[in-house]
Parts: sequence; C-alpha cells; structure tokens
Amino acid sequence: MKAQVLHQFGGVENFRLEELPVPEPKPGYVRIRVKATSVNPVDYKIRRAGPPWAPDLPGVLGFDVAGIIDAVGPGVEAFAVGDAVYGCAGSVRGETGADAEYMLADARLIAHKPASLDFPEAAALPLVTITAWEALFDRAAIQPGQTVLVHGGAGGVGHVAIQLAAERGARVFATVSSEEKARIVRELGAEDTINYRGEMVETYVRRLTDRVGFDVVLDATGGSDLERSFEAARLNGQVVTIVSQYSADLGTMHRKGLSLHVVFMLIPLIHGVGRERHGEILRQAAALADKRRLRPLLDRERFTLETLPQAHTRLESGKAVGKVVVEVP
Repeated sequence: MKAQVLHQFGGVENFRLEELPVPEPKPGYVRIRVKATSVNPVDYKIRRAGPPWAPDLPGVLGFDVAGIIDAVGPGVEAFAVGDAVYGCAGSVRGETGADAEYMLADARLIAHKPASLDFPEAAALPLVTITAWEALFDRAAIQPGQTVLVHGGAGGVGHVAIQLAAERGARVFATVSSEEKARIVRELGAEDTINYRGEMVETYVRRLTDRVGFDVVLDATGGSDLERSFEAARLNGQVVTIVSQYSADLGTMHRKGLSLHVVFMLIPLIHGVGRERHGEILRQAAALADKRRLRPLLDRERFTLETLPQAHTRLESGKAVGKVVVEVP
C-alpha cells in the first residue's frame, strides 16, 4: 500500500510517499480501505514535536478516517466487510495512522458512516465532533435555554459545537475574525456573533447578556482565549477549554466561582481506556448528520495522499476556513 511516512519530527519535508505492507487485522480490530482523512492541529503538532505518545518513527500519522472495511479481526461483531465507517482511530504509539491506503482501527473507536455524507465530509467530523460533544454534553451538560459562547466559531471544533449546542436548544453565540466567518456561523445556528478583533469582552457581555455573562463558555481556539472566557462567563458559570498547556491567571475564575473543564479527547486512544464512548458518540453524531442537523464545514482547498504535506501547510497557515481534508482514491 501507499503511505505518507514521517521519518523525523519537524517540517513537512520529512514526509515521504512510500510502499508499506498492508496491515493484517488483529483481535478486536478491522482493516479499513481509507477513502479520506483530515488534518487537525494535533496532526501537525505531533509532526513538529513528537510528544511521548506519538508513533515510533518512521511512522504513519493521521487520526481521522473514513473508508470501507475490507477485513475483520477475531471478536468483532458490530461490523462486516463492506461497511462504510468513520472514526478517530490512529496516529498514536501502537496504532496505525490514516495517512495511508489502509489502516487498522479498534472497532470500539469507529461507527457506521452517516449515509448522507460522502467520505471527505465524514472524515472531517470524528476528532472535532467527539471533542465538542465531550465539552458541551459530557462536561458542561448544557441545557435548553442556556446561553453558550463559542470562541472560534468557524474553527474545526467551534463549527461543530455551534450545531450541537443549537440542537440541544441552547442560545448560541460565537466569536469570529471576519464577516465571512460571521455569516458561516450564523448559518450553522449562532444567534449572534462577536468580531473579537474589534469588540471588547465587557462590551459584548453587556450587549448580548445584559451584563450577566454566559452560562457556558467554550474556548475552542486552542487555548488563546481562556482568560477572556473567564471574563465572559456569568457568576458560577462554566468554562470548557480544549487546550490548557500554558500559564493563565485564575483570579477571575476564583472571584466568579467558575467551574473549569479541560477536554483532551485523545485520552481513550492514547491510554486504551473508555474507547467505547467514542464509538457511541459517533453513532449519535451520524444520526444527527442524517437528520441534517450536523454537517461539516470543509475548506475550499482539497488534497490527496500525494499532496498531504501541503495539507499540513495549509492548516498551519491559518488561511483554511473549515476542515482540511485529504482524499485517498
């Protein structure tokens, strides 16, 4: 099979398109003929620095996958050869990655692909959907009528979070950096938007919540908005962040009696604990997608396995609007 193999951590020049043996299924796993994958910030962060749980090099990266099962290992009963599936199932030590024509996936981490989505669309959803689901439902337990602020509404996690919160009946607001992105997030279900480059927190809290603050604030930007999230939250409100690997002043959090939740959705994949939950979330997300209540936002630039290094560059540039997807013919 063809695969993009990373030979050392650092720049995209360390990828090489090579021929590797097709992996054989093991107990509890299926083999997927990869039709599409997507690039997330964690993909290029692993490529750059290689955290302790990164795959051994030379190795194959790629978390998200959508494709067709072509072989089933012993003990797998929920899937059969020919099933179209999607999931976030690779790119850590001990697991094969999706940047290849075939990958092995723990059957607990995948679900049947939404019938209403094509393979690139389905491949855009798993990591960001699981992250947003855990943030809003498993941690913050949002309720109908609550006010929810999403920082980075047009981003990967953010655009899914808006749809999930709106589906739950919350009043959703989002920060954006342009009028184009404001239009996009309103179409996805945001009641109103904030251009964070021109409007101060105090101003939009007064404008949108009559100075009360938001019930739940999701920092879906990768960590840059945590202190502003504290400022925007109401007394005894909740803040959820997807990145907390930096220093922040917790004074406002204390003064307002806030609850802070940190979501690192890769824990089940890295540690092998609670993997069934990811499959369950993806099954529910597929049902929402097939009811036209969840859809991915895809960047206009498209890539193939051969041009995957450029897909990393595209996402790192900050110019992508929506998920960067890679098709594997």
